[in-house]
Amino acid sequence: MLPALYIGHGAPPLLDDELWTAQLAAVANSLPRPEAVLVVSAHWESAPLALSAAAAAPPLVYDFGGFDQRFYEMTYPTPDAHELAGKLASVMPPGQTLTEHTRRGLDHGAWVPLKVMYPDADIPVLQLSLPTLAPSALLELGTRLRPLRDEGVLLIGSGFMTHGLPFLRDWSPAASPPGWSVDFDLWAAEALESGDVDELAAFRDRAPGMPYAHPTAEHLAPLFVTLGASADPGRPSEQLIDGYWMGLAKRSIAVD
Repeated sequence: MLPALYIGHGAPPLLDDELWTAQLAAVANSLPRPEAVLVVSAHWESAPLALSAAAAAPPLVYDFGGFDQRFYEMTYPTPDAHELAGKLASVMPPGQTLTEHTRRGLDHGAWVPLKVMYPDADIPVLQLSLPTLAPSALLELGTRLRPLRDEGVLLIGSGFMTHGLPFLRDWSPAASPPGWSVDFDLWAAEALESGDVDELAAFRDRAPGMPYAHPTAEHLAPLFVTLGASADPGRPSEQLIDGYWMGLAKRSIAVD
C-alpha cells in the first residue's frame, strides 16, 4: 500500500531551489512507483466535489503572477486518467455528485511538485477539489479515499504548513522565518508526531501563531484529507521534509 502525503508545494520558483527539489525527489524515489496520483490542492475550492480533466495532456493552470515568463510556458503532459476517475467514483457514497471539469487542468499546487517528483509526466494524475475547509468533513473525505491506496494510487494533499503571505516582509527563499511561522510549525510537528488529530483540527483556537500562520485555511485544509486517508489517523506521521522557504514552513509528512 502506498502512503498518503501532505506536501508543501511552493510557488513556481521552487523549481529553482536545489535543496527543496532534492528533498522532493528523494521522497518520490523512496516510494513504490504509483499507478496514478490524486492531488487535493489548496488552490481549488469547489463544492460539490469536482475532478480536473481526465483526458491525456491536460492543460496547466498558471494561477500565479509576477514570475519569469518561462514558468508560464511549462507543460506537464500526463497520460489519460479516466481509469483513475472511475476508481474515484467507485469510493464515493451513493448520490455523491462528482463532476469532471473537462477544461480544467492541473494547478500549480499539483504540477510544480510533480514536475520534481515524477519529471517524465508518465503517471496519470487527477485533481480533486476541496469541497469545504472544515477539518471533520475533510477527514471523512480522506477516509473515503483510503481504499485507493490499495490500488496503487498516491494520494497527495498539497498545501503549506504556514501560509501567512500578507505578513511576510522578506520574500527571499532563504528568509528567516517569522516567529508566528516557527511557533505554528513546531506546534503542528508535535501534534503530528503524537497523532493528535483533535489538536490539529482545533488549530484556529489552539495553535500559536494564529491567525498569522493561516489568515485563510485553504493551505492547511489538504492536511486533513491526508490524515483521514491513514489506516489509523491517530498514529504518528512520518516527517519527510522540514525547514522554511521564504519564511514559511515547508513541513511535509507521510501517513501509513
